[in-house]
Amino acid sequence: MFRMGETRNRKLNGLLIGTASAATQIEGGDTNNNWYEWAQGPNIADGSSPVRANDHWNLWREDNEIMGELGFPIARLGLEWSRIEPEAGRFDSAAIDRYREELTDLKDRGIKPLVTIHHFSNPLWLERRGQWTNPDTIESYLRYAEYVVRELSDLVSEWVTINEPNVYATQAHLFREGPPGNVSMRDTLKVIRHMAIAHVRAYELIHSINPDATVTIAHHLRSFAPRNPKNPWHRFLTAVDAYAFQNQLTDAFGRGKFGPLLGRSPVPVGKYVDVIGLNYYSRTAVNGLSDGVFPGVPVTDLGWEVYPQGLIESAADLHNRLGVPVWITENGCADNGDAEHLESFRPRFLADHLAAILDSSVPIERYYHWCFVDNWEWSDGEVPRFGIVYNDYENQKRIIKPSARMLSEIVKSGELSSDIVNRYTAGQSYRTPETVNRAGTKHTSDPQATK
Repeated sequence: MFRMGETRNRKLNGLLIGTASAATQIEGGDTNNNWYEWAQGPNIADGSSPVRANDHWNLWREDNEIMGELGFPIARLGLEWSRIEPEAGRFDSAAIDRYREELTDLKDRGIKPLVTIHHFSNPLWLERRGQWTNPDTIESYLRYAEYVVRELSDLVSEWVTINEPNVYATQAHLFREGPPGNVSMRDTLKVIRHMAIAHVRAYELIHSINPDATVTIAHHLRSFAPRNPKNPWHRFLTAVDAYAFQNQLTDAFGRGKFGPLLGRSPVPVGKYVDVIGLNYYSRTAVNGLSDGVFPGVPVTDLGWEVYPQGLIESAADLHNRLGVPVWITENGCADNGDAEHLESFRPRFLADHLAAILDSSVPIERYYHWCFVDNWEWSDGEVPRFGIVYNDYENQKRIIKPSARMLSEIVKSGELSSDIVNRYTAGQSYRTPETVNRAGTKHTSDPQATK
């Protein structure tokens, strides 16, 4: 039975561990996508832009080298649609060749890539046409997906068609946290419907190109719980939130079964994922339609509750609904450290979540930690630090954090051992609402900063 903070030896038993990233958040240099345009207005917390990010477009060899040295066997990465298809129907062979270089290098290092075709960002020409509110986007996406799969299928056999369609839709059309930033439940549901159709058709398309491919989505689930379990209104809203935000998408994307909110299904009910990707970060205390946090719980530097058991609850729900193995395609925390330390609690966060996975009977085959290098975190900008490698944005220097060293030891030994956990988590404690570090701390390459 898993208990937070408990340390004992646990074999990985075949669990593969790596990291995840998204093109817009790390590459830099691209001004042809909707998030670059969105960042030109007063929409990003620190006024930053993805045009800087990690400069991974130019520094990918350095990042791959670090990843290889750490010994990770898998990596999830994304493609930037606006680079590959800068104008509708015109593909840039130089961009796809650049991705081929990176993917070839990963494979040469023994790192198997899981590639995301769409991760939040759209080319500006697609945005001008109404992006995913426009049903024509389905065909545009399929044209793009077919191109990249045909061009890369000799290097890639594992694909995420769409990342977090529920988060994309609500950011863009409910909460004004992403482009285009309008508030419309109708647009929200249209986006989810069109993305579900696009995924189902892409699933079939990719398998027609490579019958042995592994295809999924990266589905964002939260653990919803009534803030007051005795309050019937809180219990009712918990069920509503879970269905509207995630459960209806599980059925639509995974089985082609569209519920009443998404309209009549245009595809036959079937099986449209080979595994199911799970992005899990936190639990929501429900007393309304916005996120809440229970009092007295441990939190990250974004104020999100640290609740490892929710990862298992979410994974079990997906497995029971779809009957396929689970890959944790994202899980991580904002840990901004302090003046003397690159991180304050991430090693403990990792140990607790890996222990929960290894103690579980759910068939969880992979764990992709979000993320490799501190990156541009959408509307939160450059302040939240999710990486196991520190990035100094001013000079793009990388510093390997203790959490990366810990993960490397776990991977190489094949065990989440008490010795490894105790060495890296000694003296660490989670944040409380009073000790959250939302400002972040700048570090240099001073070795003392890596404690």
